[in-house]
Amino acid sequence: MNPRTHFRLVVLYVLVGALLLVLIGRLWTLQVLDGERYRQTAAQNRTRDIVVPAIRGMILDDRGVALVRNRSALVVSVDRTSLSRQGDGGDAVLKRLAGVLGVSHASILQRIRLCSPTVKRPCWPGSPYQPIPVADNVDPKRALQIMERQEDFPGVTAQVQAVREYPHPSGASAPQTLGYLQPITQEELDERKGLKVTGYSGVDLIGRAGLEAQYDADLRGEPGFRRVLVDSQGRVTGTAEEKRPVTGGNLVTSIDAGVQGAAESALKKAIEDARKAGHKADSGAVVVMDATDGRMIAMASHPTYDPAIWTGGISQDDYDALLGKKRGEPLISRVTQGQFAPASTFKISSIAAAVRDGYDLHGTYPCPGSYNVGSRAFTNYEAQGHGNMNLHEALVVSCDTIFYRFAYEAWLRDGGTDPKKNPSDPMVGMAREFGFGARTGIDLPNESAGRIPDRAWKKAFWQATRASNCKAAKEGYPDVARTDPSRAAYLKAIATENCTEGFMWRAGDTANFSVGQGDVLATPLQLARAYAAVANGGRLVTPRLGMAVTRPDGSLVRRLPDPADPRLKVDPKVLKYIRGGLADVTKRGTAAGAFSGFDFKRVDVAGKTGTAEVYGKDDTSWFASFGPVSKPRYVVVAMVSQGGTGASTAAPAVRSIWEAMYGTDDRKPILKNGRLPTGLPGPPVSRTSQ
Repeated sequence: MNPRTHFRLVVLYVLVGALLLVLIGRLWTLQVLDGERYRQTAAQNRTRDIVVPAIRGMILDDRGVALVRNRSALVVSVDRTSLSRQGDGGDAVLKRLAGVLGVSHASILQRIRLCSPTVKRPCWPGSPYQPIPVADNVDPKRALQIMERQEDFPGVTAQVQAVREYPHPSGASAPQTLGYLQPITQEELDERKGLKVTGYSGVDLIGRAGLEAQYDADLRGEPGFRRVLVDSQGRVTGTAEEKRPVTGGNLVTSIDAGVQGAAESALKKAIEDARKAGHKADSGAVVVMDATDGRMIAMASHPTYDPAIWTGGISQDDYDALLGKKRGEPLISRVTQGQFAPASTFKISSIAAAVRDGYDLHGTYPCPGSYNVGSRAFTNYEAQGHGNMNLHEALVVSCDTIFYRFAYEAWLRDGGTDPKKNPSDPMVGMAREFGFGARTGIDLPNESAGRIPDRAWKKAFWQATRASNCKAAKEGYPDVARTDPSRAAYLKAIATENCTEGFMWRAGDTANFSVGQGDVLATPLQLARAYAAVANGGRLVTPRLGMAVTRPDGSLVRRLPDPADPRLKVDPKVLKYIRGGLADVTKRGTAAGAFSGFDFKRVDVAGKTGTAEVYGKDDTSWFASFGPVSKPRYVVVAMVSQGGTGASTAAPAVRSIWEAMYGTDDRKPILKNGRLPTGLPGPPVSRTSQ
């Protein structure tokens, strides 16, 4: 063998040896170092994990009556992933399915397509990798055809599932408070790091609003799973492992179905009556709160809707109706999200501010029909004068001019349009102490904060709107002028003023502020909380709905904690004086007509009317009340947007609710001995204050 050949053989031997060493090393890595991982992977190739959703907990009222519960229904679902692996994309399967269900092929295609801004409902808003329900309440015979002929329906399942049901006990629906469910989206799964076996999974429904969203973690329970064995064709051959789901907890709320039903009925009638009287009455709200601890007894909002509309998918028309302004945006809770000028109901704050600013609580003040604030005359309702009176009487007859004077004189002491370094703005400060202009902290998502305007807000608003105001000041409002020249001229004058001096806190701003007008905005819930503080002696309670979470057998899981309540820095004597004035409003004041014939011996009710003027619209009707006067327990507030005066629309609605709660000669009371019973197990937890 020549040297060259020998060299080549040596190189070949070395190369083969090196390859063998690499192969042996790789085999050792696979079988020894990574052996366990690959054994698990191999096992997974012959198993499949099936998530078993947990039954969602119920939402109960304070007596344990179900406001939201579950019912069993046969649900047919389609797996898009399984269909996509078929030659025709599963089209033949869907056509056979449509025939069995007695629906059109097109309707099933609509239900399984993914939602997007360009896709109209019905569509699937959840994860594309989870089974998509295409029919619920399926006839058992139809479902049996699908289950018995799985070879004809690959990727289609028919199972008994829990479906949300809304029984409306005592006429109570409260959809904006209860909220609704929607499938979890793939983006949410990714954000929450959902797993197939624990945590959030692709078959989860999650709360999108209201209590369903706020207490989603308590209500949803813990999903189970089933690990099944499959053959090479993907057919199930057995069960390797199984974990049963844990049913979600029941949420016990402070809502009372009887009072809730009465509140919804009273609000509906108030709106109907206002419309008969010629008002638009486009929205409204009612709040019933326990003044002693902030527990919400009832929350009614109008326009409303049937929450069952979400069950089984929702059509595009229904979806648009829930969100669109044409039907009043019924998804919005006017209790927590509606913001309106509170008008004269706001005077409880203004009186406290005036007394702190140095005015005599027991003094006598003139109440002329009009009062000049600078060069402009501000008038009482219908420019009616009432002569000299004390602050008690000012609440009874709702004299505005007394409050204009308080506000204007305070504005002058602060320097007017050239304010001193640290202006006192007593009414602004007091309004914030009463909780206006800030969220109440209720256990519901998306609460509005309202608005308490001040000098800083006025300047910021001017900066944000100056360009549009200056443009309108220059060009006017030609479209408006064609039909309403006087209004166009008014709008142009306002735009000119806002363009040049819109940053200034004028005398008119503070005068309007004193009677809850101008740029002041409050939610009905904020007003109820403020009246609760007057009623209970100065505690600014935090509104709460959730009381406890219980197991399906009724045993207590946990009580929901109550936050500490801050106290108003208002002399208790002032609050007592205000309560006395409000007590006479219903007997001989602005609400006397609405409460004519009311049984004050059964329950003595105090309150205040409010009629907010809105340019270009009907007045907003308000009535805020509490009772019994001697030992206040409950607060009832009603508001109807574009509903007319407070005395004509809101006050009768409030009266109806008080009569439902305490009864009449021919009507059994909802309350027992002046209190609402509770179905909550265990001893009560006292609320602390700070």
